[in-house]
Amino acid sequence: MSHHTLVKRQFGHRARLALSPAEVLKTDDQAHAARTMWNLLHAWWQMMPKEKRTLGHADAAIRQAREDIDFLAVLPAQAAQAVLKTYFRAWKNCWDGRADAPNFKGRFRTVMSVDIPQGRDLNITRVHRRWGMANIPKVGRVRFRWTKDLPVGKRAGAENRITGARLIKDALGWHIAFRVQTVEAKPDPHQGPDVGIDVGVTVPIALSDGETYEHGEWLTAKEKARLLYLEQRAAQRKQHRKPGERTSRRLHRTYDQIAGLRAKAKRRSLDWQHRTATVIARTYGTVVVEALSITNMVKSARGTVEEPGKNVAQKAGLNRSISQEAWGRTVTMLTYKTARLGGTVVKVPAPGTSRRCSACGFTTPGSRESQAVFVCRNPDCGWSGNADHNAARNVLHLYRMGLALIPAAGRAVVRRAQRVKPAAAR
Repeated sequence: MSHHTLVKRQFGHRARLALSPAEVLKTDDQAHAARTMWNLLHAWWQMMPKEKRTLGHADAAIRQAREDIDFLAVLPAQAAQAVLKTYFRAWKNCWDGRADAPNFKGRFRTVMSVDIPQGRDLNITRVHRRWGMANIPKVGRVRFRWTKDLPVGKRAGAENRITGARLIKDALGWHIAFRVQTVEAKPDPHQGPDVGIDVGVTVPIALSDGETYEHGEWLTAKEKARLLYLEQRAAQRKQHRKPGERTSRRLHRTYDQIAGLRAKAKRRSLDWQHRTATVIARTYGTVVVEALSITNMVKSARGTVEEPGKNVAQKAGLNRSISQEAWGRTVTMLTYKTARLGGTVVKVPAPGTSRRCSACGFTTPGSRESQAVFVCRNPDCGWSGNADHNAARNVLHLYRMGLALIPAAGRAVVRRAQRVKPAAAR
């Protein structure tokens, strides 16, 4: 490490909260109030003439709502301000073409969350090897799992500190996500070799030097059978419901059990991705990946009524497999992990990498015999090998030829994504 240059680093750390039933109810109420606040803001925004849509007017409307609607008072004032800021930022993202226009948040579709914008409110202490304590406004002192050394107490300063947090509820219950700011020495350039990566469904990650990273199923056979049983039971219970009838407690319970099993599978896949990305980032200096348009790859093959699609179920299965591999998340992890260790991630154009022969450079039709086997049909070459490693070598070759894509931030003009209505209700 060279200690002459220090760089500021911001990252998040998520920890599991241990709340009593009473604290869970209080936190739930805050999350519902935060969602209601968002929906009221959205309704206010749509009613107001354009010149009145300012932060000042919105702030006054929020204060009035907190006085008029008693259950909104359970939300701390700073958390209400955070909802306001997030809402205005959502519009800004829409106008800049980065996201769709903000919308109403439905009760069952929305992730329950509450923001704690100021780190000093948390007053974090470590009480045990495995547990820490934090203050949650209007809930009280709560315990959380201590799995990472956080800059608290004497170790906290102007540079190294926790700037805020967010409470998030998922299938396992409430978690707290800390926003941490630290100052670290800028790493020296990574001296490791270059490597090309090909991602796939059968072989999740294949490297150009012949290495592969694979994972098994995320759920055991017993857990899969349980998931199938629960899904069938939910479908049967749903059948017996009359139109407009509320979901029974039993059905909700079944849904929660299904969500729990799926969350377990997701956690295992995340863990595998983190560990694999860390190993790759430590070993290689430059990591070359394909610039895949995953959204286009998982489009449905259903077609239209006039022109119905072919092999729709087959394509749906492939789409599901692609989504489960979460290639985009792997690239995101590799990007920040390599940057911390002085390496870089480079993207190259994806077309043709799996069809070109990495030995002779020709793309001859029919060379890729199956998912796993590549046999070059060029009569002068005849090279054969693993198709995934062949593709990874082609990815690396594109980088060495100087065909790396310029990152979007380097462009002078910000291009609006097609799916966004320009300046929707600005």
